[in-house]
Amino acid sequence: MANGGPVTVVTGAFGYAGRYITALLLRHGARVRTLTGHPNRANPFGDGVEVAPFNFDNPDALARSLEGAEVVFNTYWIRFPRGEITFDRATDNVKALIDAAKQARVSRFIHISITSANPDSPLHYFRGKGRIEQYLMQSGLSYGILRPAIIFGSEDILLHNIAWMLRRFPLFTIPGDGDYHLQPVAVTDLAQLAVDMANERRNIAIDAVGPELFTFNELVALLARTVGSRARIVHVRPSVQLILARVFGVVTGDVALTLDEIRGLMSDLLRSKSAPTATTRLSEWLARNADVVGIRYRSEVSLRAGNC
Repeated sequence: MANGGPVTVVTGAFGYAGRYITALLLRHGARVRTLTGHPNRANPFGDGVEVAPFNFDNPDALARSLEGAEVVFNTYWIRFPRGEITFDRATDNVKALIDAAKQARVSRFIHISITSANPDSPLHYFRGKGRIEQYLMQSGLSYGILRPAIIFGSEDILLHNIAWMLRRFPLFTIPGDGDYHLQPVAVTDLAQLAVDMANERRNIAIDAVGPELFTFNELVALLARTVGSRARIVHVRPSVQLILARVFGVVTGDVALTLDEIRGLMSDLLRSKSAPTATTRLSEWLARNADVVGIRYRSEVSLRAGNC
């Protein structure tokens, strides 16, 4: 590692939320190092960001990659299992990162979680996030936890792909009655909340949610209006939605929607019971970006492979 002053570590600085957190830190004059699963991927920040591999399986090497760090921002997680990386493995990886931060005497650990994270959840995604929160809270590290529901911005996948389908297909299906809720947060707001949280000294865990709460029906209708879609909206049983998603996945080579995601949506887990903590309104953001939302399909599988 290069010599110099204190460093801030961001896992996944070349990814989605991590990229915005990193850009904001650099604007504030921070020295940034990223840990990434793709150390040879093109560095959008050039010499402004040091690069190191995750080394989850080598605790000492992982701790060395955090040497000199005052703050660690963790954005590492998986949306669905792939190959050897299961939710349990991803959970253990973040626990290893927390242990390495303790070994390296990191001053503060900021973790991006999710609304309704629960170590006892029947859903793998929410259970893993809940167990990480629990582990961090018991670690002895000074911590901040941010719990977004869904994140929107120029590079998001979910909303852009819904808009892409609404632009191109005459039919759009919604699992169940569509009356379950989502509370989106702008990625720019999430990054600002994370950086502000790093300057705190108290342990804190808050939901990162915007000022607008939508039912899924309302969200799809808003996206349809934004892109001028005339698609017919049809409600189907969750089992039918899963079959359709798997067929679509075969065609695109992607994972469009998982059973856990359908269950999480329909269980009303992507909303907050607290007051909004962010200010950007999705409806206004969509109005400003109507010409580009959903123009192309965004493949999660390709992103993981480093192909886009």
